[in-house]
Amino acid sequence: MDRAKVIAALTLLLCAACTRPPHVTVASKNFTEQVLLGEILAQQIERRLNVPVDRKLNLGGTLLTHEALVRGDVDLYPEYTGTALTAILKRPPAYDPAAVLAVVSDTYRRQWQVEWLKPLGFVDTFAMIVRGDDARRLHVNSLSQAAQAQAWRLGAGSEFASRADGLDGLLKSYGLRTQGTPVTMDLGLLYQALDTRKVDMIAANSTDGLAAVRDVMILQDDRHYFPPYDCSVVVRLDAEARFPGLRAALEELSGKFTDAEMRKLNHSVDGNHRSVVQVAQEFLSALKPDSRR
Repeated sequence: MDRAKVIAALTLLLCAACTRPPHVTVASKNFTEQVLLGEILAQQIERRLNVPVDRKLNLGGTLLTHEALVRGDVDLYPEYTGTALTAILKRPPAYDPAAVLAVVSDTYRRQWQVEWLKPLGFVDTFAMIVRGDDARRLHVNSLSQAAQAQAWRLGAGSEFASRADGLDGLLKSYGLRTQGTPVTMDLGLLYQALDTRKVDMIAANSTDGLAAVRDVMILQDDRHYFPPYDCSVVVRLDAEARFPGLRAALEELSGKFTDAEMRKLNHSVDGNHRSVVQVAQEFLSALKPDSRR
């Protein structure tokens, strides 16, 4: 290829890059609920704004995904109020849902020019879960009772093991005894480890689909150790400015999720092994017409 043809080819490539239409970048953390919510958000934007959406789903843990948002590598993702308060802002846990939302909303806007939208409607709190047969045998349904019953072989994700509202504080708050060092593992392996009796208690989530279809006991947090974890969309203000209809499109989903609905959606993926894309499409199609205006 002669020099003129090389220059022409490079020019075409540069022009193509320059004329790429504006796009929204949607991210999620690296577990099923987050990936599913990210896909729902992406499809909602495509439907309502008719703009291209880049997906960076399954991006990583809380800190990595937050940093991507702050840097402007992504425009939005779903986040939880209690996680933002303790893991991002390094504040002590608080227990009034409205107050927690107000604190994170104000701080994110001032510090990072990021807005918290109205909550989606469900709360995904941490849940300490044991096998149903153990709960019945030991007569436990709360964390206080579990602390008195025995020492537990505990399994948890690495993030829960290290965060301020996580494992260390929980053990101290309830006086929970462990057999050996708690085992950290990928979140997707927690229920398998419980099923195969490698561990006796797992630090999972209240909206886990698998918890709805297994013989397990979600132990009551009777001392209210965990702060509220209302789920909302966090979105960069400059993205809202680039796409004037973005906030309205996203807030059409506010209040449209319940805890039970989220468990059902999660189980469709984790338990029934259905496509995230298909589950998201069906959820959006099932919304009442007046909720999508």
